[in-house]
Amino acid sequence: MDSNLTSPLSGLSTTAAPHDSVPGEKFAPGDTCFILVCTALVWLMIPGVGYFYSGMARSKSALSLIMLSFCSVAVVSIQWFLFGYSLTFSDNANFFIGDFKHIFLRGVWDNPSMSSDKIPELVFCLYQAMFAGITPALAIGAAAERGRFLPTLVFIFLWTTFVYDFLACWTWNKNGWSLQLGGLDFAGGTPVHISSGAAALAYAVVLGHREKAHEKEEFKPHNMANVFLGTALIWFGWFGFNGGSALSPNIQAVLACFVSNLSASVGGITWLLMDYRHEKKFSAMGFCAGAVAGLVCITPGCGYVSPASAIAFGFFGAVSCNFALNLKHWLNYDDALDVFAVHGVGGIVGNILTGVFAQKEFGGEIEGGWLDGHWMQVPHQLADTAAGLTWSFVVTYIILFIMNKIPGLSLRADIGVERAGLDQAELGFSCYEYVEDVKSTSQLHFGNFGSGNPDDEVPNYKKNGVESMVMRQHPNHITHSERL
Repeated sequence: MDSNLTSPLSGLSTTAAPHDSVPGEKFAPGDTCFILVCTALVWLMIPGVGYFYSGMARSKSALSLIMLSFCSVAVVSIQWFLFGYSLTFSDNANFFIGDFKHIFLRGVWDNPSMSSDKIPELVFCLYQAMFAGITPALAIGAAAERGRFLPTLVFIFLWTTFVYDFLACWTWNKNGWSLQLGGLDFAGGTPVHISSGAAALAYAVVLGHREKAHEKEEFKPHNMANVFLGTALIWFGWFGFNGGSALSPNIQAVLACFVSNLSASVGGITWLLMDYRHEKKFSAMGFCAGAVAGLVCITPGCGYVSPASAIAFGFFGAVSCNFALNLKHWLNYDDALDVFAVHGVGGIVGNILTGVFAQKEFGGEIEGGWLDGHWMQVPHQLADTAAGLTWSFVVTYIILFIMNKIPGLSLRADIGVERAGLDQAELGFSCYEYVEDVKSTSQLHFGNFGSGNPDDEVPNYKKNGVESMVMRQHPNHITHSERL
């Protein structure tokens, strides 16, 4: 072989690349793994909200609520990738909102995150996307059984941009005015719960009341199994929601998980006993609502308060949310699933109690609350609460008002669709397809004769404009019905 020829591999170095050149090696693997697990737990809460709401609604619109919960995380994940994360957590943000520095997640890769240099920014971005995804899923419960599907998806995108991103920037961005002021919000009392509660209130006001079949009809939960399944997923996922907000598997994360569980337990038992006082029944719905109220209330303070203080959060959270259920009767609005009463009022009470019970001993680099003699903490919490509540309600109302004026984006379903149920009318399927088929067949043979109302003698499948699976399989039944 000619000695003048050189091998094409001769220019390559045989020395191994430095260890730090591997992407992500500068971060703590344990912390990164912890946040990834917490991300999955928070994601699990989103279908939990869907099942919780589904069980509380009437059966004819149950599937639409599960569907909207899944679509919420899908729509928000896209928005978060496009510009939502940049608006919320850009390091160039002013005191009010971020910029488009990280549009399309440009530059978000293996840099240290804003809140912890032990995890990469991309992991932090993904974790925060789950918070953004669950918040509108909570809010749209107020529109249950009468809000159109497509406009709701548009609303989720717009609301996340103009409400959630702003509030989260105020609260958690290092340049946000609330954080700079000294407001304490460990895991989302204002950006998640107060904002979703206020948005739900605005949505309920704009949409108006649900249609009733008769004047005395009561809107009761149709499936308590779904309510308990949703509660279980929410409670389980909340360990990642609150515990993960420590951004490290440390003692503060343990504290957040412990006080969250204790507050939920106290809240569930408190609400159960309050309902028993009236009905002399141990209400399953009351226990689930109380547990969620306890979790909501402890959220802003879970990383700053003692286990003993968590009992106060659970008790006062459940009591205040229970009494807040009466607001919709006093103020004459139809918050279908009591989102404002539980999340709005629960978040407000939690913010205030955080100003009272927060302690340096547990919170690290904070001044503490009233227990530590820091008397200005409650005013700071009130300022954050009032700003978040006002911004969310007003901007949500404006978004809904404008959407309602745009052809094709009207918010409320037609009266016929509402009576038929959003599941069959908008999704073409229901949670209980077999039950609906049996019901249609029964009404076809027997009807509701004798009621004096001609409409009652028309089978459901014909009134709703939807031919059931049974009718398609037995066309002679339809021929018989045409002769009635």
